[in-house]
Amino acid sequence: MFIHLGEDVVVQSRDVVGIFDWHAMEEAEITTEFLHRHSKDKLVEDIGGDLTKSIVITTDMVFLSPLSSLTLKRRAYTVSDSVETTIRGESS
Repeated sequence: MFIHLGEDVVVQSRDVVGIFDWHAMEEAEITTEFLHRHSKDKLVEDIGGDLTKSIVITTDMVFLSPLSSLTLKRRAYTVSDSVETTIRGESS
């Protein structure tokens, strides 16, 4: 299943490692260092610009998304729930 992160960016849900609130993380030194190191390796894609609301870490990339972490988490759980329902043989 896939999760839409904003703009034209979609990732596979199984590749998502974490979803974090930008405002809670932006001033932390560890976040700055993490983003700097990954930016040097061209592994950060800023799809939020000045409207960044969340940080999505996948197995391959780091995305700065314009969607809130709560919205993205809901999308991830919705995907997870539909997969579990399909596995159990229940219909939607």
